[in-house]
Amino acid sequence: MAKKRSRKTKKKKRIRFHKSFILPFIITLTVAVALGVLALAAHQWIMEPVKTKGTDVVQSDHESGMPEAEDTEAEKDAAENAGDKAEPAGEEPEPEHVSRYQEELDDPAYMEENRIYAVEPAEPGRVTMTFAGDILFDVNYAIMGSVRGSDDISQGITPEVMERMQAADIMMLNNEFAYSDRGTPTEDKQFTFRARPGTAAYLTDLGVDLVSLANNHAYDYGPTALEDTLDTLRETGIPYVGAGRNIDEARKPVYYIVGDMKIAFVSATQIERLDTPDTKEATETSPGVFRCWNGAKLMETIREAAQNSDFVVAYIHWGTENQAELDWAQLKQAPELVAAGADLVIGDHPHCLQPIGVIQGVPVIYSLGNFWFNSKTLDTGMVEVVIDETGIVSYQFIPCLQSGCKTTLLQGAEKERVLAYMRGISEGVRIDEDGFVSW
Repeated sequence: MAKKRSRKTKKKKRIRFHKSFILPFIITLTVAVALGVLALAAHQWIMEPVKTKGTDVVQSDHESGMPEAEDTEAEKDAAENAGDKAEPAGEEPEPEHVSRYQEELDDPAYMEENRIYAVEPAEPGRVTMTFAGDILFDVNYAIMGSVRGSDDISQGITPEVMERMQAADIMMLNNEFAYSDRGTPTEDKQFTFRARPGTAAYLTDLGVDLVSLANNHAYDYGPTALEDTLDTLRETGIPYVGAGRNIDEARKPVYYIVGDMKIAFVSATQIERLDTPDTKEATETSPGVFRCWNGAKLMETIREAAQNSDFVVAYIHWGTENQAELDWAQLKQAPELVAAGADLVIGDHPHCLQPIGVIQGVPVIYSLGNFWFNSKTLDTGMVEVVIDETGIVSYQFIPCLQSGCKTTLLQGAEKERVLAYMRGISEGVRIDEDGFVSW
């Protein structure tokens, strides 16, 4: 007989919580939820801004082209060096100075056409100009004896003198001969001077920046040799004034822009005092020098130079040879130069020293004499003039001696002897123990 299945139903087990358990459980759950909420808030408020900031930095580095990797040692060194050179806090670097003549300086073609040269001043805001008298490089004359074997100009013009010449912003003297291997000496002329073109390099050694060719020996070997002279000086890099291939070039000033100042140099010769001189004046079609026996063209040139510059130097070949006394033509023309606009007058030709004077506040040295020219023992010197935008700051006569085919710088008793001589022949000026001239 089959067994009957039990109809008894299985009841589910019921779990019952005691009342004493429920309250602690609810409190614990509430605290846990609260802590979770606080943790989530902390994550949003604190961690997310940090992540955003880091992302921004990286993005900025990418935008600036900087690598994401750590700096290399070289980069760290560069950063440290840059920090060392950084301007102090609160200070800005000074802006680069621009010359009042920057437009001209930026136009090389204009500067070349108008014979304008640029020089950086040794002392900002001031220009030092040094002037000397006659030089000669002709190997056929005694003056070259000390240099002929060595080809060293310091054997003739001593290093102490050269240092003063080289220290100037602009150094000018009278080049009283031609540079050429060609030409024919002027007939019946007692002395004719011509030097090898290669000797023009002596000018560079001496620190010469500009020469005058307005004299009575630049044309000694005729027009061909004069044109060779112009070419040689140009190739050597030495500007010239007072002669040219035609009258326009011969009378044209040379200008120097030094910092914020523009200085004009004009040169002319009164010698020779003849209607048909051996030294020919340039014409519209032929080479020659700029003559000023009739001074009308010279005064016109100075007036034009004064309009185009801040300071005008007139370098004039005049006077009577071997005479310290001034002649009537010098006394007549010097005031005319000043009235036309010259701010400084430098003279040469007499082969000896002549007085220093002053005309309406403009100093005039009528002759600097021989600088390095022949074998005679002669007192000579240089003039050093410092100017700024207000005019002449200082004017110094520097005593020298030409003797034994050398030119030396004088010191001590010999220096005082020459200064005393210059005081004795110069009126209206004072010359102190260092050669500084005041008026």
